[in-house]
Amino acid sequence: MALLPARRMADMKHMTIIAIVDDDDGVRSSLSSLIRSLGYEARSYGSAREFLNDRESGDPDGMIADIQMPGMMGDQLQAELVAAGRRFPMIFMTAFPTAATRDRVMAAGARAFLDKPVEPDIIAAHLAAILDPGNR
Repeated sequence: MALLPARRMADMKHMTIIAIVDDDDGVRSSLSSLIRSLGYEARSYGSAREFLNDRESGDPDGMIADIQMPGMMGDQLQAELVAAGRRFPMIFMTAFPTAATRDRVMAAGARAFLDKPVEPDIIAAHLAAILDPGNR
């Protein structure tokens, strides 16, 4: 197997990485499949703490996170990331939407707050919007 010249390797595009943080295995699996079908790399985490403890992967290009999770809620994860200076586009989903939570995450920089269940085309549209360099 031939190795790529260093210059050619440097020219290769970075694979867009989307982190999925949701305690529901089915939701993580479905979102991972959708994200891969859209041409992105999916990294999935069963909890906010699991995401925060992943120190090897680096920050994703975007995140889709549930609000209602045991241990640490999605809005608490967002607050911790923002406090640490870790900023990347975030989309939140929840089956239990409240105006207060919506206002809080959007004021802290979330790009979307979606009510579950969410249609795949809606997620795809929001991902395209947050990953568009003109919208960053």
